[in-house]
Formats: sequence, structure tokens, C-alpha cells
Amino acid sequence: MATLQAATTSTGAIVSDAQTVRQLCESYCFETLNWEVDEDGELTIWGYDSFEVYEARDDGLPDYEGGIVTHEFLRQLAEYIDGDQEIDIQTAGYTKCRFPVLATRYVVRDGEVLHADLSGLDPIDE
Repeated sequence: MATLQAATTSTGAIVSDAQTVRQLCESYCFETLNWEVDEDGELTIWGYDSFEVYEARDDGLPDYEGGIVTHEFLRQLAEYIDGDQEIDIQTAGYTKCRFPVLATRYVVRDGEVLHADLSGLDPIDE
């Protein structure tokens, strides 16, 4: 069995309501990823796993039957990222030497959630 080796990190973003964002994060499961809203209200996410968010069951474990709800979580989070703040969450990883490698990026800013990965190709101009 091949095991995904991944790392996730984010920039920090000051949120408008730190307590509500803490409650929001507690209502979801980030598997082995860590998150923190510090005393200044800055949210950061990091750890050795891919950035996938699940709803949390009553026992705190991920609800795998409900599926991945990363986009839902980020849309809710977008309500608390104000003004010139943004959070940029990036994951890179691999499974042995198999194709493709994992590279994803989510940016939340101006009430919008943006996503990028390695699925697109554009020609190089001369």
C-alpha cells in the first residue's frame, strides 16, 4: 500500500471574529492538520497531510460518509476574512514516484474562494 506524503501550510490572516472562527474550525475535522486562531485573531493552518476538510462527528472524528467539504468550509470562512486580508493554503505531496504529484492551492480573499492545481496547461509565449 502506497502512502501519501504531503505537507500543508498557510499564510496567516486576521479574522473579524476570532471566537466564531474557532467554533467554525472546531465543527470540522482537518484530519492530522493543525489550525490556530491566536490572541491577535490570526488564523493559520499547517501540518503533514493534504488539505481536506470533513464534517466532524459527535465524537470528533471525521465523517467520511459525508465526504470532503473543503469548499463549504472555505466559503463559510470567507465571511470572516476582511479587507486586505487573505489566507493562502498550499499543499504539496507525492505517493512514491507515481504520477501525478499533488499540488493544490486555495486562496480566500474579498469574500471569494479561489482554487488552483496542476490540472491546467497553458502554452509558453515566445
